[in-house]
Amino acid sequence: MWSMALMVVIIGLSSCAAGLVGGMVGGWAAYNKNKLAASQSQEKVVPKLSPEDQRLYDHYFLDAMVERQKGNSDAAFDLLRHCLDINPNAAEAYYYLAQYYSALKDNDTSIAYFQKASALAPHNETYLETLAQVYVRQQNFQGAISAIERLYDRNKDREDLLEMLFQLYQQVQDYPQAIGVLERIEKIDGKNERISVAKSEVYTRMNNGKAAIAEMAELARQYPNDLNYLAMYGESLMMNGEQKKALEIYDKILKEEPDNNRVLMSLRTYHQAMENSEVADSLTLRVLLGKNTSQEEKVHLIRQVIGANERAGGDSTEVLGLFRRVMDADTTDVDIPLLCATYMDLKKMPADSIKPVLNHILDLAPDNSAARLHLVGYAWADGDKDRVIELCQTARQYNPDDMAFYYYQGIAYYQRDSLDQALSTFQNGVSVIKEDSNPDIVSDFYEVMGEILHKKDRVTEAFAAYDSCLQWKPDNIPCLNNYAYYLSLRNEQLDRAELMSHKTIKAEPKNATYLDTYAWILFMQQRYTESKIYIDQALQNLDTVVVNGDTISNSAIFEHAGDIYWHCDNHDKALSFWEDALKGDSENKVLIRKIKLKKYLKE
Repeated sequence: MWSMALMVVIIGLSSCAAGLVGGMVGGWAAYNKNKLAASQSQEKVVPKLSPEDQRLYDHYFLDAMVERQKGNSDAAFDLLRHCLDINPNAAEAYYYLAQYYSALKDNDTSIAYFQKASALAPHNETYLETLAQVYVRQQNFQGAISAIERLYDRNKDREDLLEMLFQLYQQVQDYPQAIGVLERIEKIDGKNERISVAKSEVYTRMNNGKAAIAEMAELARQYPNDLNYLAMYGESLMMNGEQKKALEIYDKILKEEPDNNRVLMSLRTYHQAMENSEVADSLTLRVLLGKNTSQEEKVHLIRQVIGANERAGGDSTEVLGLFRRVMDADTTDVDIPLLCATYMDLKKMPADSIKPVLNHILDLAPDNSAARLHLVGYAWADGDKDRVIELCQTARQYNPDDMAFYYYQGIAYYQRDSLDQALSTFQNGVSVIKEDSNPDIVSDFYEVMGEILHKKDRVTEAFAAYDSCLQWKPDNIPCLNNYAYYLSLRNEQLDRAELMSHKTIKAEPKNATYLDTYAWILFMQQRYTESKIYIDQALQNLDTVVVNGDTISNSAIFEHAGDIYWHCDNHDKALSFWEDALKGDSENKVLIRKIKLKKYLKE
């Protein structure tokens, strides 16, 4: 539509602030152009400088332009102000200074200088056009209109100026002048759809329904074989209270083109307004099932139906029935089933009712990652690891660069204790990492890879994976905990391990696992008193010992507590903790010997 195209022009004008300091023309060229224009002007006589002052002025102005080109704004600014001391009527000096004042946010001085430059050189179109831009930016639309009208008087071939004027006259609600501008454009381009529509819309805003209708009637008469113009005439009649005539025209069109969506949609709107809901609904279905209706139009219309349905209470039965009718009629379209699945999800319908729609989408478009991920989510929620693996394996054929599928498949293998397959999946996923990949997913990739590698006693590779994990996400808390704990078990890099572990208890101060790790690292550093403080906190929060959603045995924490208490000279309590640990780890030979000998033993 015209209004959108013209608004782009106005927005373009109003965004000129950043470009002003850079200038619109070369400094010296603009200066020479201004001198020529000023010499041709009969509107204002500017006193001439003496030859000596003119030479001096030219020298300083040229220096200012040189500094300006170098980017030395302060120097150029001072030189231009000195130019005005020599010649207070120098339009080009005002013009460039105005740009600097604009950059300094001194809007009053900037606009005054732009006005001064344009007044001193009234034939300089650059100055006048810049002034118009500044007026638009400051929403002084009347000033902009005056400037652009003057520009157009000198440039009758610039239709873009007329388009700007049309938008500006609408901004100030001077509709007669807006119509006048359209008529000027019409003399150039001839009568056409966009001008006639624009004129009709303006007449409607003026409450001049007769003129609005006449405009579209004339367009329809000019193109009698184009039913779209006749439909537009009908719409104009409908908008301006001539419903009976509009309906007669619509009837005529539908006899020739039964699937004319423009007319059907207009009729639908009319019957909705008249509260003829049955007729309106039948027209909705007629458009949706029409052979001329594009997928975009179908989606747009169904969205309208959903919106109206929600406003009326949100009964999904009607909407789902409409979706079924449309999907049954077109078995090749993907957009409508996708919208249907989204709607069902938003309405919190059971997964079993949504899954068939998602599977239907995959039958039509196996590479639709959104539908497949949705199904993966349902399979994950059901605990169906085999289904997750199957869906992700197929997805990798169609979406080989989508890391999410590697992630879910790898985690599913890992939780199924298929470590080799999990590791292979993650390694394949890492191969598609890019600089803009999601850091959370990449970090988790490496974190789980580290766990798998550590379980397989490939410690060096495990630690390298942890390092990669923390490069992508330095606050990956599970990784920080596991990395720190494994370092402490090897009695390596204990200072680094302490720093990593400390981050975890800051993040989750009541997580018994993280508190235990920190306590154990302090123990390994022989800081027994401090270690006891944190192992006590771990014991107080045993209910929070969870790994990957599964509660784990507290045996390790109890054994650590026993070791710590032993070194804090509370041997009876240490023995009690070791006995508690044995209840969950009866095969621990070192633990059995500690209890038998009633003393601490280093593993």
